[in-house]
Amino acid sequence: MSAEQPVLVKVEEQPGEPPKAPPVERAPRLKAVDRQQIRLRAIDPERLVEEDHPVRAIWELLGQMDLSRFAAGLKAVEGRPGRDACDPRVISALWLYALSRGVREARALDEWSQYEPGCQWLLGLERINYHTLSDFVTEHAAALDHLFVQVLQVLMAAGAADLQRVAHDGTKIRAAASRKSFQRQERLAESRRLAEEHLRAVQQQPPGQWTAAQRQAQERAARERRERVRQAEEERQRQQAEKAPAEQAQVKASVTDAKAPIMRQGDGGFAPSYNAQISTDSRAGVIVGYDASQAKEDSHELPPALERIAANTDRAPGQILVDGGYTPRENIMATATGATERIGSLGKSRSQAKLQRRGVSAEFLSENFRYDAAQDAYTCPAGKLLPYKNCKPLVGGVEKHYQAKASDCRGCPFRAQCCPRTKYGRMMIRVDEHPTVAAFRQEMQRPEYHSVYRQRAQVAEFSHACLKVKRGLRQFLRRGLTKVRAELAWACLSCNIAIWIRRVWKPRLLAAT
Repeated sequence: MSAEQPVLVKVEEQPGEPPKAPPVERAPRLKAVDRQQIRLRAIDPERLVEEDHPVRAIWELLGQMDLSRFAAGLKAVEGRPGRDACDPRVISALWLYALSRGVREARALDEWSQYEPGCQWLLGLERINYHTLSDFVTEHAAALDHLFVQVLQVLMAAGAADLQRVAHDGTKIRAAASRKSFQRQERLAESRRLAEEHLRAVQQQPPGQWTAAQRQAQERAARERRERVRQAEEERQRQQAEKAPAEQAQVKASVTDAKAPIMRQGDGGFAPSYNAQISTDSRAGVIVGYDASQAKEDSHELPPALERIAANTDRAPGQILVDGGYTPRENIMATATGATERIGSLGKSRSQAKLQRRGVSAEFLSENFRYDAAQDAYTCPAGKLLPYKNCKPLVGGVEKHYQAKASDCRGCPFRAQCCPRTKYGRMMIRVDEHPTVAAFRQEMQRPEYHSVYRQRAQVAEFSHACLKVKRGLRQFLRRGLTKVRAELAWACLSCNIAIWIRRVWKPRLLAAT
């Protein structure tokens, strides 16, 4: 045996040794939570958020803005007794920070601000009543527009927007109303009677029934109900004046939000909505113009959009990118003399779409009819003649009508494919466009304009996604066109401030540290 190998020695078990007892399992000792113990803690509000927290950026930016218009009309002034008013800078920063986190409702913000560190830092561990928060959103429309312009100027000075190319588009946002709230004249009269009876019943309640605050709240709610019915009646009368006599009895208005018309949604359905018109600069996605409209389509929204951009920035954009809904002949003529170059799709012909809805097959659409300039007449695919009938002047063109004889179409074997829903002969509509309109359509066929137009969707949809996905603006919470526009303005301002934080404030902070 070598010296390096260990020696194994077998140890014999003693015969009298007792067996070992198994180990005792002991329960874990846990610290109990004592929620009855009152604790006092020292909190330093300045250390609630880190130095690069977005709430500090919002506070810093608003400190550079002129917010004096928000304070106009405040009753609390120096030298007079009374409670101090809330600082508009604090409430503005609180709302803008809340919108960046998707919080849009005043009660939710009041609750959220009691524990969220960014809100507690802004408020200094204080609290603002939700009534004050809610009223602030809609009471300062002019001051809010002025603040939007100031922030836009800061972004343009930083190079985040240059107005070389702007994309404009509209998006439908649902109103705070349902389709069941729309009523005709008889129902509106009945609703007004019930609202007035309810208000009288509230005012005649005995003194001990409610407290003073409860009585005041009940009377305010009853008056608001009556006011909404009155606004619905006025809106119905306005719409009725625009309709033909045969359609006037069918006009309805909402007793919840009288200003909200029923619009087609992106999913093909219909709902009470507002048309949000957004203009976006292509450089960094900065919103340079906004508005809330009652228009169900976008055909008349381009000239006002260009005016808003010029009013906000003191100059016209170099190019405006729009889809086919903004390029009817009226808009082409209205914007022909401006400094802005219009780039847009031509859209689908309304007459062609109308024919398809009537059941006309593809072989008998307008492009398959041959025009003879010498006779000033069309020939259909079946060989029948459609001579000139009459004309109608249009903005940017002349609409000419050509119609076949009723006897020719009545005996035609292709009647079901060509003119299935009329007892008269097939009609063709030809539009001789103004040279300005014709030149625009010819320009838009060039390849370089096609490549530029392809940027429209990604620029315009960026703002829509920011409003609807990031800010949760899929449905308005306020009612009425004025309040809805203010709610849209806060959301657009929040989107622009987010771009300022990302492109200006954070790089500057990193450079300083």
